[in-house]
Amino acid sequence: MMASREALNLTDKGAKVKVYGKHYYGNLYGCNVEKLKDEEYLRDLVVEAAKVGNMTLLDVKSWKMGEGVSVVAIVLESHITIHTWPEFAFATVDVYSCGSHTDPRKAFEFIVRNLEAKKVVGGNADRSLVEGDGV
Repeated sequence: MMASREALNLTDKGAKVKVYGKHYYGNLYGCNVEKLKDEEYLRDLVVEAAKVGNMTLLDVKSWKMGEGVSVVAIVLESHITIHTWPEFAFATVDVYSCGSHTDPRKAFEFIVRNLEAKKVVGGNADRSLVEGDGV
């Protein structure tokens, strides 16, 4: 059985967090089509998002697929990804961090604002390892 840590409120009960993990993800609709096509812009966007989220950027890789773009930023704490489909004004965004000093929510929201999404369907998951989680 799978359940979200938020739903169970495990991290609010004073349990010791052994491994920090916060994950924000979403589908972005009605985005700025020109930005979704622009590989350089999207690379710069993930670099700035890493800064906004206080993450340590290690590398950025990107590639075009037709008019769409995929960008993967490897951060010391985990990753940031953007995948775009300009023909549908659509993108998916994923920001995951294992660093307690980071704020992946701020990085995610920064990307959403800059892609000018008219609608976002997304969520978040606490992927932390908490004392008593079976280890």
